[in-house]
Amino acid sequence: MDETTLLSLLQLASPALPVGAYSYSEGLETLVETGIIKNAATLEHWLTQELTHGVARLEAAVMVRAYQSFAKGDFSQLTYWNQWLTATKETAELREQSWQMGGSLLLLLGEISPEVKPFLVEQESWNLAIASGIAAAAWKIPLTPAVLAYLQSWATNLISAGLKLIPLGQTAGQQLLWSLRPSLVAAVTVVMDLEDAELATSGWGLAIASMAHAHQYSRIFRS
Repeated sequence: MDETTLLSLLQLASPALPVGAYSYSEGLETLVETGIIKNAATLEHWLTQELTHGVARLEAAVMVRAYQSFAKGDFSQLTYWNQWLTATKETAELREQSWQMGGSLLLLLGEISPEVKPFLVEQESWNLAIASGIAAAAWKIPLTPAVLAYLQSWATNLISAGLKLIPLGQTAGQQLLWSLRPSLVAAVTVVMDLEDAELATSGWGLAIASMAHAHQYSRIFRS
């Protein structure tokens, strides 16, 4: 990877990317409220399970397909996987989060790289994993590091939410992110080899937490 491509990857994975990730907790707010997540160890367990069996792994696998579809100029496949991913969203909260962040990323991408705009006009709602695959392919970022950066950004955002909710200190958050490295690398290794028929998730815990969060009496994260 040359220096320019590395800078593109760092920009795409930056917490400063204006897509609104900071405003979502993906059910963590409810899990902390109910005592299921109460310290760094339980947060690490939750994130590891999501990387191994949950929605994070599934979305990364769909990002791979979006990247490949855009790289080949196959808009029909790109649309298919976007609709497929939307259909897997078990709550309105998770669906709206993905659409909002994906749409924001593609609006930004259109301003930075206007050549992608013709590919995007036929679809109104784009999921974040799809938008991330499009952005990585458009910027010629190699696929494996792009997927790793996508999952690392996901973990970073939820750890940041955990810092506020549990609460945890900044050092504890960085230690947690550091300890997640083997799980992140393992998830990418698995994701890169998944066949279409193997795309599945055991994310019912996330779905229940998300449904409860939409009706939580007091919350600081977006629903």
